[in-house]
Amino acid sequence: MRHDWQHILWDWNGTLLADTSICVDVLNELMEERGLAPISHSHYRETFDFPVIDFYRSLGFPMEQTDFEATSHRFISRYEELAGECPLHPGAFDLIRRIAAEERPQSILSAAQQSALEIAVKVYGLSECFEYLLGAENIFAHGKVDRGLQWIQASGLDPQSVILIGDTLHDHKVAEAMGIQCLLVAHGHHSPERLLRAGCPVVEGFIELEDWLHT
Repeated sequence: MRHDWQHILWDWNGTLLADTSICVDVLNELMEERGLAPISHSHYRETFDFPVIDFYRSLGFPMEQTDFEATSHRFISRYEELAGECPLHPGAFDLIRRIAAEERPQSILSAAQQSALEIAVKVYGLSECFEYLLGAENIFAHGKVDRGLQWIQASGLDPQSVILIGDTLHDHKVAEAMGIQCLLVAHGHHSPERLLRAGCPVVEGFIELEDWLHT
């Protein structure tokens, strides 16, 4: 795997933002409202996936389109109420700032809604560190592959000189679709055991990630 990257592309939720526990808490609130049994943090990390509508169905939600839209709005509303309590993963802020100080281009490709992503990155003091913030146009977590493809095609970069750093198998699929490299961090929405199935490098956290990036 090359290490002379021309651009580092980050996932946001779960990779930089330590929001897995909040997502589990909100999900369990929604399940309780519907008389469904709650799930554990470990079960969530073993089963959460995209598209989100299929994940909801696997948990017993009645997922017609209208139900999915209502559930998505309820999830986002409650998530946003709790998001202020959510820190970045240990070491994330310092690593992003150091990479920016080295003048190495980096951007974010996220399933988070565009406006929410822009606000969050500003709140955490990282706005000036990223060239592009590539968020979703709606709250339903669609289209990450399409946005990534549009960006890489317009960038003029050699795809193999770009690396996507994420926390889920979906991030690996996005990287494959874009023709770029991928590294996964095992502190987010998918367990280490799941991530190892991708066949790309997997690190435990940002201390190990920083060592890997500078090898």
